Amino acid sequence: MRFDVLTIFPGIFSGPLEESILRRAREAGLVEVVVHDLRQWAGDRHHKVDDYPFGGGPGMVMKPEPLFAAVEAVQALAAPPATVVLLTPQGRRLDRALVAELAQCPRLLLLCGRYEGVDERVREHLVDREVSVGDVVLSGGELPALLLIDAVARLVPGVLGGGEGSLAEESFEGGLLEYPQYTRPAEFRGWAVPDVLLSGHHAEIERWRRRQRLLRTRQRRADLLAGAALSAQERAWLDSLDVAPERPLN
Repeated sequence: MRFDVLTIFPGIFSGPLEESILRRAREAGLVEVVVHDLRQWAGDRHHKVDDYPFGGGPGMVMKPEPLFAAVEAVQALAAPPATVVLLTPQGRRLDRALVAELAQCPRLLLLCGRYEGVDERVREHLVDREVSVGDVVLSGGELPALLLIDAVARLVPGVLGGGEGSLAEESFEGGLLEYPQYTRPAEFRGWAVPDVLLSGHHAEIERWRRRQRLLRTRQRRADLLAGAALSAQERAWLDSLDVAPERPLN
């Protein structure tokens, strides 16, 4: 899978792309990430990519000319044509379902906005998808682009290697949060690992983990349960519980 990224701050990507899973995926040829400096396509000697908004107002707006020229040039670098994604707070929120959709695209071209955003003609005539990473405004689209790359790359076959089986039980899979995880030692500072995990009884362990997923989702993200894939028995079990939401940590 290929990711092309258009940004005015390409240096932001150098560290994350050289570490951990993304580095290994790139070295193995499973994922290709090419970062392009948008200023290459600016039409003046100052490499200006923004201007004042028509009608007045604070801040600057990214100009359409460099973005159109850049996208058209980058699209010609490889086949097939990329799905063009604008990272913006106004887009569809990035969730497990959207990540799965984007992972089906052989190529994504990510536009990292800055300032007050992009000229509306970019949204209307250049972009295929608009994506938000949450109800928060950041300084630009670079960090959201990295988050999207990481999330989507994990679904590319081979990227996780032997760990791909864990995808089925990760948080948000099936509409539920993940169950609690423990490792050695079996007791630490008086806090013991649940006995069932030490029992070697695999059916009981799976039953415990499933119920922990249900319980944790009920406590922390009850909104997810409406769309979760639950049996009638599981819903009845949840309804029978008197469970208060967990108090958020300060």
